[in-house]
Amino acid sequence: MTIEIGNESGIVVDETVLLRLMEHNLAELHVSPDADVAILLVDEGAMESLHVQWMDEPGPTDVLSFPMDELRPGTDEHPTPAGLLGDIVLCPQVAEAQAVTAKHSTMDELVMLTTHGLLHLLGFDHAEPEEEREMFGIQRDLLVSFHTAERRRSRS
Repeated sequence: MTIEIGNESGIVVDETVLLRLMEHNLAELHVSPDADVAILLVDEGAMESLHVQWMDEPGPTDVLSFPMDELRPGTDEHPTPAGLLGDIVLCPQVAEAQAVTAKHSTMDELVMLTTHGLLHLLGFDHAEPEEEREMFGIQRDLLVSFHTAERRRSRS
């Protein structure tokens, strides 16, 4: 599995946490270890350009996902085949503002947004109420299991 992380945002981000998060989430979702994904952190100007170009919406956003091979989550018996999952683009400046409102750290917000972006790469959406319940339920479960794993890791 190749997980590439690039930071062009000008904001210092603990990329090792994002790497552990992706490894955790991909394993939990039974995605092939030969799947590839990229995470790019950009500043508000770059994110606004992408948001206008791809979503036809003004202003920067927190996360955008660009799926490639239309891979879906697997199971223990049938993991997702190898392939290119796609790209997750994050804007730490927007995440920072949202974190203040949510009363948690910017890193917690980036962890949530990265998980959200990954679920979009795997075909989940939240346009309809039933889709939203499913996607946000899986997102919550992934975040809880990741934070539990991180607490265990920090104790050892």
